Amino acid sequence: MSSEKKLLGTTIITAIAASLCCITPVLVLIAGTSGIASTFSWIEPFRPYLIALTILVLLFAWYQKLKPKKQEIDCECDDEKPKFMNSKKFLFLVTLFAGLMLTFPYYTQIFYPNTNKEVVYVSESNVSKIEYNIKGMTCTGCEVHIESEVNKLDGIIEVKANYEKGNTIVKYDKKKVTNKEIEDAVGKTGYKIIE
Repeated sequence: MSSEKKLLGTTIITAIAASLCCITPVLVLIAGTSGIASTFSWIEPFRPYLIALTILVLLFAWYQKLKPKKQEIDCECDDEKPKFMNSKKFLFLVTLFAGLMLTFPYYTQIFYPNTNKEVVYVSESNVSKIEYNIKGMTCTGCEVHIESEVNKLDGIIEVKANYEKGNTIVKYDKKKVTNKEIEDAVGKTGYKIIE
């Protein structure tokens, strides 16, 4: 295997690894097995290093591709086109893929259905608000995953998850939904409510 192919393989692997904690919730949403969504949250502390490694490998690959080639012997064999896997087009596609993977947390919400709804409640005394501390959220994709699942419940007025604070605040009509139902909805996502 040529060193160029190794560089491109390393780029793809590090880009995917850097985004794995954010890709997993979307993949499990599509597969319908949301209980494993937080499986790769342990990768989050390594994300900056994986991003840096991806960028360094890409920069080196582009440097290798664009640096002037030394002409030692005048040979007609240099005129043949490189294979697609060794072309600038392929390196561009790998760079584009890596960029999409590295920025994945910033556009994950497009994969979740819009579950915002208007809830009618009879009395302000029926409205309750609760805050849950959540373990395992690492990005905005995690927030959207939890918000989407909780919003499926009847009686939810507003839900706001925050991965930086590690919490989810739910405003709900206590006549239509219980704390247990809300906790179960959060549990379906794979994230853990901590006491």
